[in-house]
Amino acid sequence: MSRQRKPIPIGRDERGATIVEFAMILPVMCILLLGVFDLGYRSYATSIIQGALHEAGRMATVGNVNMTQIDARVRARLSDFAGPRATIAIATESTYDFGSVRRAEKLLIDVAPLGAYNNGDCWEEVTGNTTRDDNRGRNGQGGADDVVRYEVTMTYPRIVPIGRFIGWGDTESIVASTVLRNQPYAGRALNVSRLQYQWNGTAWVLGTC
Repeated sequence: MSRQRKPIPIGRDERGATIVEFAMILPVMCILLLGVFDLGYRSYATSIIQGALHEAGRMATVGNVNMTQIDARVRARLSDFAGPRATIAIATESTYDFGSVRRAEKLLIDVAPLGAYNNGDCWEEVTGNTTRDDNRGRNGQGGADDVVRYEVTMTYPRIVPIGRFIGWGDTESIVASTVLRNQPYAGRALNVSRLQYQWNGTAWVLGTC
């Protein structure tokens, strides 16, 4: 005659606890794993963009290609990697020297109160738009011996659908840039005329500082 098992109180019954615990941590583990895949792909994509930038920079320095050819080369290389669903934006700007990259146009005279436009303020016009700009860069590849800043922005859909679970978007954008100097292939004269403008209380006017 078999002995009858005594019933186990519900509060002490641990049967099936492992399955419940695994079900609780499984979503977190999956999100972490997908996040690792996403970050790894982003790092790889960044290295591809940097390589394309360096190649474009080299093409620009030799002086025998135009901006259309350079842009086409960069887009082709990135499209081969990211596919047709990725969007690629390219921006270039040129300055006369490395110290002018992403710098405001030089303020020659700044009378008190400092940091505001006052009578007597004077600045050096570089971009040619008769307005003091926060960035001295001019759009385009520039000329011989100019310093050029290349910036590429690639937007692509995430390889794993992780964004919707943790509040990220469904697309990822990577921005990379490089700075280099064009070769003096055209023998451009370096004595470029730079105008000086003075603040008259209401507007900038052509003047001498």
